[in-house]
Amino acid sequence: MLNVALLGAGRIGQIHAGNIAAHPQCRLAYVMDVYAPAANALAEKYGAKVADLDTILADSAIDLVAICSATNTHADLIEAAARAKKAIFCEKPVDLSLERVQKCLATVRDAGVPLMIGFNRRFDPSMAHLQACLRDGEIGETELVTISSRDPGAPPPEYVKVSGGLFRDMTIHDFDMARWLLNEEPISVFASAAALVDPQIKALGDVDTAVVTLTCASGKMAVITNSRRASYGYDQRIEVHGSEGMLQVTNQLESQLVKSVANGVVAQKPQHFFLQRYADAYRNELATFIEALAKGEGHYPSGNDGLQALLLADAALASLQSGKPVAPQSLLS
Repeated sequence: MLNVALLGAGRIGQIHAGNIAAHPQCRLAYVMDVYAPAANALAEKYGAKVADLDTILADSAIDLVAICSATNTHADLIEAAARAKKAIFCEKPVDLSLERVQKCLATVRDAGVPLMIGFNRRFDPSMAHLQACLRDGEIGETELVTISSRDPGAPPPEYVKVSGGLFRDMTIHDFDMARWLLNEEPISVFASAAALVDPQIKALGDVDTAVVTLTCASGKMAVITNSRRASYGYDQRIEVHGSEGMLQVTNQLESQLVKSVANGVVAQKPQHFFLQRYADAYRNELATFIEALAKGEGHYPSGNDGLQALLLADAALASLQSGKPVAPQSLLS
């Protein structure tokens, strides 16, 4: 039985708390949050204790620390947990600064503790099946990955201010998926973007609509399209074209019912947002890490995966600002 401490009792923390409590090999022991009512409510719901960070990290019974707090706290919490020799799960991103991420990951390496970054989409059953088909060569050599990712609506300005912007907040998931499916690091990033959805996003210096092209040394490419608006629901589609065929993951719909009548055919809308669309992915993500910790080995998104996705996000931003392709590795110090 693994004893888990949850740092962060907000929306995503609540999802992870439920999955931890439901896992037969886990026990939610502690909850910490700067907003006491949220921590108290979540702890009471799952029979956990509320405690501060020092108390949590000093408890030798704690095996795993799950970090689901605000982005600007992630790196400090990772380092503290690593020094306390705890296994660590952290929601993306590690930090918004490449330099800070590199320093944080060095601390984790020195401590020799496992660190998983929460790129949950790898654990969606359809996405995992897609990657397995690519690994088995079912469509020959991968040539082009096309990712469409569109939110049902724009986030509030207060969130945009601290999010790091579209590329670091939203597209970062797609950058990770592209790397995972291409199985090769992109050497060139070219981005075009605009603020077409919300004038407040533009006023904050961010964009809400983007197209990003990633190119690898082999010539493989990935094209990512993003929007903060999709009136029909949460749009999550992937297409991979290979030398011998094509694979597609289409949207999950609210219902599989399709009505066919004389004046047309009507299908249901896609799932509303990520909590509904990726519910299975969040459960599978936790289960994969728990199994890896039990075995002492496993495959899951690492700290370096977090670094590389952020590197692509920063390269996209640099490309948008310069109007030219950017080599991601040129941004590393």
